[in-house]
Amino acid sequence: MNMPLQRILYVEDDPSIQTVVKLALELVGGYQVEVCDSGRAAVAALQRFRPQLALLDVMMPGMDGPTTLQHLREQFGFERLPAIFMTAKVQPAEVAVLKSQGALGVIAKPFDPMTLGGELERLWSGQPQ
Repeated sequence: MNMPLQRILYVEDDPSIQTVVKLALELVGGYQVEVCDSGRAAVAALQRFRPQLALLDVMMPGMDGPTTLQHLREQFGFERLPAIFMTAKVQPAEVAVLKSQGALGVIAKPFDPMTLGGELERLWSGQPQ
């Protein structure tokens, strides 16, 4: 992953968290962010937006984060789409399960908007969590 991270597909069903993350990543981090409020919307936006990274809420109605990631990776050209999960459930066993599903890492909610971009950058570059 030598290319700089620029395009992030962010999937979160809570509008207030969507706003904070979008502002944090665009204004503080300088990223292009496509916000989707469901896994279905994320799959629909995938080919058009062509993200380098999926940032996924774990608990969402309908399609949860891990299921969304599975569906995103079923799309042609995105079989190895890097992903990071965001969740309030950060017990070691839960984090291990999410990482076993192919996530680069897990970011705990609540998070610090000022350091969110740096946290993504660290995980993107392959540094251990």
